[in-house]
Amino acid sequence: MRKLLYILQKEFTQVFRDKAMLPIIFIVPVMQLLVLSYTATFEIKQVRLVVVDHDHTPESRALIAKFSGSSFYKVTDQVEQYDRAADLIKRGKADQFIVIEPQFARKLIIEQKANIQVITDAINGSAASLMSAYAISIIGDYNREIIVEMTPLAGHALPISVQPSFWYNPELNYITYMVPGILVLLVTIIGLFLGSMNLVKEKEIGTIEQINVTPIKKYQFIAGKLIPFWVIANVDLAIGLLLAFFVFNIPVIGSVGLLFGVASIYLVAILSIGLVISTLANTMQQAMFISWFFLVIFILMSGLFTPIESMPHWAQMLDYANPVAYFIKINRMIMLKGSGWSDIQSEVVILAGYAVVLFTFSIWRYRKTV
Repeated sequence: MRKLLYILQKEFTQVFRDKAMLPIIFIVPVMQLLVLSYTATFEIKQVRLVVVDHDHTPESRALIAKFSGSSFYKVTDQVEQYDRAADLIKRGKADQFIVIEPQFARKLIIEQKANIQVITDAINGSAASLMSAYAISIIGDYNREIIVEMTPLAGHALPISVQPSFWYNPELNYITYMVPGILVLLVTIIGLFLGSMNLVKEKEIGTIEQINVTPIKKYQFIAGKLIPFWVIANVDLAIGLLLAFFVFNIPVIGSVGLLFGVASIYLVAILSIGLVISTLANTMQQAMFISWFFLVIFILMSGLFTPIESMPHWAQMLDYANPVAYFIKINRMIMLKGSGWSDIQSEVVILAGYAVVLFTFSIWRYRKTV
């Protein structure tokens, strides 16, 4: 135990002696959380809409008002020619345009049927799907109002009243969904990069040989390398949770103790991956490249940006070996749903197994010569 304490004292001294490292450890994650929470979003707001109105009647103007009154749309122009609207999309000056056919109002009243064309810039497929859904929803709402006006039910409420109830995120705020995931991303970056550069730094400055000839056992050395950054990552998580509460108004609905307990297990797994990488690399540059390779895969397949259920079946199978995916799911459940141990125990058991295997493997990989 005394040997481990000496190693911990050495590691903490090295960390706090490096003045350039302290801002990276504590300030950079805060800045990333504040920036990414606002920018890492798939919400589509202020869609630039162009209107081609061939009718110019109160009915067509009412439909245009529906779009301009939506928080998702900004009517940037009204033109008379289809080609002009198409050119605006081609030049990137518009995201979507609608075409209201001639005699739109007359067909609505007499034939009780009219056509509206919606053209969407679909270079970004996900954004195009959302924009089309917004347009269809607005047109559908306008259509229901027209139906009510043209039937004996006019002047009364719609025959079916729908009152949606949104649980866990009542305001449908994308930041509320993203912040728990970004918190996981930040502690993962801290754990993986610092863990991977830990042993390599000893190799580069030439102190690894001095350590190798000491009577310190391998598990003591690896634990001494892991614990300081485990503590630092937990401190970063605590700072992130405070920012989530005071800046984004996102409290932890579930147990804070349970959240930190799971985070502690998760960090052992991530730091162990970093230490395994550190045993494979000979320079800090190599360690950073290998860490970045794994980090990109872990993040893109974690469900942070894209739902895991939307991935191909083979990718979903690979995600069973992705610790980031487990912790993002757990973190969102505890923070937003207030989930307890019974709701997350299977994921925690998998994470714990992951941590034990990786920590054991990192000890086995470290070659100590006496």
